[in-house]
Amino acid sequence: MAHPVPTDDRLERWEQAAEWPLIAAAVLFVVAYAWPVIDPDLAAPWPEVLTVLTWATWTVFAVDYLVRLGLARDRGAFVRTHVVDLALVVLPLFRPLRLLRLVTLLNVLNRNAGRSLRGRVAVYVAGATTLVLFLAAVAALDAERDAPDANITGFPDAVWWAFATVTTVGYGDRFPVTPTGRAIAVGLMLAGIALLGVVTAALASWLVERVEEVEEESQAATRRDVHALADEVARLRAELARSRARPERDSR
Repeated sequence: MAHPVPTDDRLERWEQAAEWPLIAAAVLFVVAYAWPVIDPDLAAPWPEVLTVLTWATWTVFAVDYLVRLGLARDRGAFVRTHVVDLALVVLPLFRPLRLLRLVTLLNVLNRNAGRSLRGRVAVYVAGATTLVLFLAAVAALDAERDAPDANITGFPDAVWWAFATVTTVGYGDRFPVTPTGRAIAVGLMLAGIALLGVVTAALASWLVERVEEVEEESQAATRRDVHALADEVARLRAELARSRARPERDSR
């Protein structure tokens, strides 16, 4: 009699099968969300089409969450460990946060980045930095453009502000004036600090690895020298023993 497939196995298979469709949905959502923000003068019917597309991709994310919840063996634990996914689906006020679904792109890139730590870190840092900068610029522009006294009114201004903020430089020529924009700025500052920490940790790991390689090479050279010296001593001992044995044979 065949045994039923464990629920967690089905959940894992679903997540593997849904990975690329979710990435495609996330990319479509980014296009549908960012396009009218970057170009507010879109001609009809594109604004309506993009609105429908955003809700369609949101539906894909919601269905994915509900399916994973249904397949999870411990649904309470699943909800506790996937709070962000639940918030992205349930809370419409957090609509821009659904762009974080693009973080799954980093997992795909990571599998092709090689086995070295530096390869994975380089992929994550480059991908995360690009993603964070773009999302922050679009979200800030969306929040700031129509606010009174706003100075982030175009996409180039938003990108410049995002770069200045994520690097913790903060020139002050562009800054958010709305509560939403300031909340985005706080998140971008924290992301910048985290990215700097990742780069610093990767550099420290690389230096430690290089030191270990030099030490291993030095120890290997020392071991080779010791072995060569031991072989030379053994050879000299054998030669000395033969030279001592020769007079004894001659005396006989």
